[in-house]
Amino acid sequence: MSRAEQREQTRRALLRESRRLFAAEGYGAVGLSQIVNAVGVTKGALYHHFGDKTALFRAVLAQVQEEVGRRVATTADAEPDPWDQFVAGCHAFLTASADPAVQRIMLIDGPAVLGWNEWRAFDEATSARHLTDALTRLIEAGIIARQPIAPLAHLLSGAMNEAALWLATSADPGALADTKAALTRMLESLRT
Repeated sequence: MSRAEQREQTRRALLRESRRLFAAEGYGAVGLSQIVNAVGVTKGALYHHFGDKTALFRAVLAQVQEEVGRRVATTADAEPDPWDQFVAGCHAFLTASADPAVQRIMLIDGPAVLGWNEWRAFDEATSARHLTDALTRLIEAGIIARQPIAPLAHLLSGAMNEAALWLATSADPGALADTKAALTRMLESLRT
């Protein structure tokens, strides 16, 4: 194995183990020693790849958000109708966000660790961009009334993020289904 392959293998292992630990225990409870011991490398190796714990978390968050985005896009793309794509994508976001590991990294620790502004920039680069694109297509197709897209996208994004956080604390086994049904009713009110 070449040095470049070894470096990439170490980087992937650091991401994998830190993601597992951050999801299980939360960013604040995980020390660098715990991460490097789980991988079997030195702190120097971690610093070489990521600089510090925050940079490592940032890379984990980016990975989680990319995966959620892919799941949403794959689910939406399976629907032939633009409206059904939109609803399916919103539902897929809630389903992905119901995963406690995703909630912990993306919705709870993300804003706390990176700060609200940086977290929002991450969100806008992934989820909010997809939502804005979908709303634009629906408005252009006349499925949703013509209106400013940015405020609508922010309102819907905020509602779905808040619903995902609520799901994280709900002990009701029907909470996800109920939340999807409520979201569908809310989205239906947008149709012309």
